[in-house]
Amino acid sequence: MKKIVFILITVILGSISYSYANDQAELSSYLSLLPKGTDLSILVETVEKKPSTLISYQSDQFKQPASVQKLITALAAELELGADFRFITRLQTNGKISNRQLKGDLIIQMSGDPTFTRKQLNEMLMVLKLKGVDKITGNIIIDSSIFMGHDKASGWSWNNLTSCYNTAPSATIIDGNCFYAGILPAQNIGEKATTSVSSNYPVTLTSNILTISNKSESFADKYCELDMIASEKNRYHLAGCVKHSSQKSYLKFAITDGFDYLSSILKTELAQKKIKFSGRITETKEPITKSLVPLAINQSAPLSELLTIMLKKSHNLIADTLYRTIGAHYFKIPGTWQNSSDAIKAILLQKADIDLANAVIVDGSGLSRLNLIDADKLMQVLQYIAANNDTLKIVEMLPIAGIDGTLQYRRSFANNELKSIIYAKTGYLEGNYNLAGFLKTNENQYIAFIQFISGYNHLNNPNEPKNSAIVKFEKAFYQNLLEENKID
Repeated sequence: MKKIVFILITVILGSISYSYANDQAELSSYLSLLPKGTDLSILVETVEKKPSTLISYQSDQFKQPASVQKLITALAAELELGADFRFITRLQTNGKISNRQLKGDLIIQMSGDPTFTRKQLNEMLMVLKLKGVDKITGNIIIDSSIFMGHDKASGWSWNNLTSCYNTAPSATIIDGNCFYAGILPAQNIGEKATTSVSSNYPVTLTSNILTISNKSESFADKYCELDMIASEKNRYHLAGCVKHSSQKSYLKFAITDGFDYLSSILKTELAQKKIKFSGRITETKEPITKSLVPLAINQSAPLSELLTIMLKKSHNLIADTLYRTIGAHYFKIPGTWQNSSDAIKAILLQKADIDLANAVIVDGSGLSRLNLIDADKLMQVLQYIAANNDTLKIVEMLPIAGIDGTLQYRRSFANNELKSIIYAKTGYLEGNYNLAGFLKTNENQYIAFIQFISGYNHLNNPNEPKNSAIVKFEKAFYQNLLEENKID
């Protein structure tokens, strides 16, 4: 009996080794295009009722998905929230309007709308003014109870938290919780650069930036980097060095205190509308359950439009506010990072028969380095999207090679036969270059593919872009994939 078991194990292991060797041999010419030490997972399947595997190489290995994670977020949002879902921001009161006064509190119920703007707030306050309100006698309460816990996800890189692409998805968002700052190097090397920020942004910016020579070879200049230090109440300090130039540069920074930012803008807008207010502005994390009188409302674009922006432009703030909203909607409690992860796994299992129990889902954007998934599981997401695209319409939301989104200028596909026939989500974190989507072989047929490239560190020629080896790999691999599956 032991001999039979040993023979079976030997046969199985031999079969696996043979398959792996075949896949590696088939990909060897492409693998050689990548720098030594680079790791690769590839999975390619036909899109049909019973998909066939065309290429499978290390497809069961866990990888950091980066922004490819947004495919999971998009599918879960469609299944749970529905294509017509909208973020809704409300002005309400626990009092009444009498003698041109709002006698009571003005309550602003925030929904985490990532697209809510100062202009829209202005329009809501204009409605309040048109209802006959010249004075608010009570306080202003900002209800941010839709989300609970930390606004930053685990595994986010600490030194990117002041970057706009890493803006925390809080419930209180206005103008993307992002501002621009200008930096103008000094005319003379060794003097301090000047910084500026528009008065429209209620932030405090100070700086101590040294202007250095473009040609300096000293270690002090070489390792003097520009640094942003953020503190409470949206106070920022820029330090370090900038190279000499006559041009002003602009950088975008994330708001660190959404409540303080919204409060400051609100005070300005009320004053401009000549609505008197002398009370306090407070924030509540406890849902207000008593009956309130509606005053004004703002709705975001429907989910279908938000997902298009999220996927085409890899919009992190939309992805992470949707992620936390899914948790709140599914469990009917304030959304947290953890309950949103559990909700997404439950939704995909119940509604799409996709079991992601073994995957690590920490956020909706893919910014976290803790996210982990293998190509085999992600392929189930792609296959479900393709099989149900008549209702989901997600394929059309993906960036199209050489046409739009994050694939518009991707050199791998922009000026060859692959232009306009690859629909795919890109994913980048330092060392990771991922793609997941579809190659259109004709009007009604697709090939689904997943590419996870990790450990990429290309010591390239200074005259070549850092991703030059990625471009060579993708051009060769996907061109060949097209040729082998072209349907006349």
